[in-house]
Amino acid sequence: MFQKMIFSFSLIMGTLITISSYSWMGMWLGLEINLLSIIPLMSNTKNMMASEAAMKYFIAQTLASMILLFSLILMSIYYNYMIFYNSLSLIFLSSLFIKMGAAPFHFWFPEIMEGLSWTNSFIMLTWQKIAPLTLISYSSFSNMSYLSLIVIFSSMISGIMGMNQTNMRKILAYSSINHISWMLVSMLFFETIWIYYFMIYSIISFNIIIILNKLNIFYMSQLFSSMSNYPIIKFFFMLNFMSLGGLPPFLGFMPKWLTIQILIKMNLFSLSLIVIVMTLITLFFYMRIITLGLTMNIDYNSTTKINYMKQFNFIYLINFIILMSLLLITIMFNMY
Repeated sequence: MFQKMIFSFSLIMGTLITISSYSWMGMWLGLEINLLSIIPLMSNTKNMMASEAAMKYFIAQTLASMILLFSLILMSIYYNYMIFYNSLSLIFLSSLFIKMGAAPFHFWFPEIMEGLSWTNSFIMLTWQKIAPLTLISYSSFSNMSYLSLIVIFSSMISGIMGMNQTNMRKILAYSSINHISWMLVSMLFFETIWIYYFMIYSIISFNIIIILNKLNIFYMSQLFSSMSNYPIIKFFFMLNFMSLGGLPPFLGFMPKWLTIQILIKMNLFSLSLIVIVMTLITLFFYMRIITLGLTMNIDYNSTTKINYMKQFNFIYLINFIILMSLLLITIMFNMY
């Protein structure tokens, strides 16, 4: 337990060093501290899948770090030669895309997610994205066309690859790749919207993962059998998936709404159309989970009916506040 606390602290410190550093070398150092901190948290002697995931993650991240350091050194040498500098900045951005698992550099990400516990999955989906996204936001303005290409790839691949998955961790991994595309596209023109997007995405992911962790669910088949005893939890869980997909009455719609508004103001109709249509594919496999879950017969007995009310009070409260907070936020914006 003490070791976990130490490594968790250094994981947080690594990210904070990266996003607050003045030099590229300091940022690279922060990324390395972050990487070396999460490996002990991921690996588990009792679970071979977790140890395998930790090794795969280490290899993928080490490769990205090598490319990052290589590009930074060459950028400092060829600073005055714009042709070399522009191509090296593409290599630099590519290394960051590898680090956070954006398509088409995403191949390691779903495989690693498959072997992790829900706590580590949440860290991978949220905290581990902060440092690369921040570094991309510092240098995104110089490579708009390349970033747009990555956005299109991420939205397309996440939608198509996520359709035939039954593993909940893989579904959330492909969902994360889709949300990365939205964050990157909001980063192109506005510096703060991607931060709002990331915060809201983290909150919704926390809501979904806390339920999955509580009921020990890893596959879709378990989802329906385990939740038959908890109809209200099932209802909130399904609403969270709607929110994750960005359906209007829920909080998840707000950052997408702001992003689409900016894209249309900048006359990027084709890019916004691609991102919206591909997100509809991800919404399809969310809705598949929702419809299957809600049409299953609810079969619970009186003893579980009494017990689950006490067990999930905290989750009810959090879910209700977060699902309804779009109304509160819009009222606050209007008042301001």
